[in-house]
Amino acid sequence: MTTVAPSLNNTTAIEADINRTGSQSLFERLHARLQQNNDTNTVRGQDNEDFLKLKKLQREMELLEIQETYIKKEMIHLENELIKSKEEILRIQSVPLVIGQFLEIIDNDTAIVTSTTGMNYVVKILSTLDKELLKPSTTVALHRHSNAIVKILPPDSDSSISIMSAEDKPDVTFADVGGLDVQKQEIREAIELPLLQKDLYEQIGIDPPRGVLLYGPPGTGKTMLVKAVANATNASFIKVNGSEFVHKYLGEGPRMVRDVFRLARENAPSIIFIDEVDSIATKRFDAQTGSDREVQRILIELLTQMDGFDQQTDVKVIMATNRQDTLDPALLRPGRLDRKIEFPSLKDRRERRLIFNTVAEKMNLSPECDLDTLISRNDPLSGAIITAIMQEAGLRAIRKNRYVILQSDLEEAYAAQVKTSDDNGKYEFYK
Repeated sequence: MTTVAPSLNNTTAIEADINRTGSQSLFERLHARLQQNNDTNTVRGQDNEDFLKLKKLQREMELLEIQETYIKKEMIHLENELIKSKEEILRIQSVPLVIGQFLEIIDNDTAIVTSTTGMNYVVKILSTLDKELLKPSTTVALHRHSNAIVKILPPDSDSSISIMSAEDKPDVTFADVGGLDVQKQEIREAIELPLLQKDLYEQIGIDPPRGVLLYGPPGTGKTMLVKAVANATNASFIKVNGSEFVHKYLGEGPRMVRDVFRLARENAPSIIFIDEVDSIATKRFDAQTGSDREVQRILIELLTQMDGFDQQTDVKVIMATNRQDTLDPALLRPGRLDRKIEFPSLKDRRERRLIFNTVAEKMNLSPECDLDTLISRNDPLSGAIITAIMQEAGLRAIRKNRYVILQSDLEEAYAAQVKTSDDNGKYEFYK
């Protein structure tokens, strides 16, 4: 075999290929190195930014820690201040306090009040109190030195007025009241029917009576008939005596009148019974003493309340007195006391018989007892006297160890309880 040496042209081509290959590798290496440097610079730039962010967050965290420490200290300080403020409020509200009455609010922090002495004051209101509860005539507690309002008292905390509950209502019925048929009918038309069957008056087109006056001698059954009315209806029953409105301090009586009618309106339907109303409703005159002027102020407040209470609230007023002739004419006019019911002395034998039979119904009488002998006498009698006669007869039977009442017991009891016409003229000679 013969070996052929490479030609010059082939040698030149091989060298060119080698040079080209070496150039490409160097270029690639340079490019890769440049890319690596760029990547390194980019990483270093990102590291610098992350480092700066880290430092910034560390400074912010240190600031927040300082603020947290300050806030904790401030909270401890405020908690101590709150404890001191509560202790100060308790000290301010501690007894003894002065009882007053809220009249009018001036602004959010100031009000006008009146104290039990009758003086009006412009005072501060404790900031912790609910201003919405401050209504005119609200009873409040005043600081004993500054007279500031420190407490709002419950509506009836300072009053002896109370509503008679269902358990406390009397068990007297109309059947237990002997006689008085006309009086029963009139008071039921004026008080009971408007509360139980109000639609009857609406169909007729009239307003039911607002108030009723019961008048007559003592012992004729006025209070007992009112007890029967209270038992016959489900209305709230408020009983008060006229003398209870008269207080030592000025302004207490009119305030108590307002409390009575406010309590009646809040618990409507209701009945207000004022017994012995002549103690506060006598005819007005030129009063010379403070007590007389106070009684007249009570009467004026009573007249105002009877004019002011809404007819639709179902509040009825019953007043009882032994002396109608002494009452003020303004109280007796229609619109206040629309119906006046008289309870006369028992001169009618039928009325006497009804009362005697009613009282004796539950008593153990002997068959020989004749009540007609007592009924036919002309001595002045009343329901209370007849009840006293029968009770006295029962006591005399017990005294003699008997379970039956005899006619002799009735005669002795009648003589003991009734002042006869013979007794009236017994000492006429010595006059």
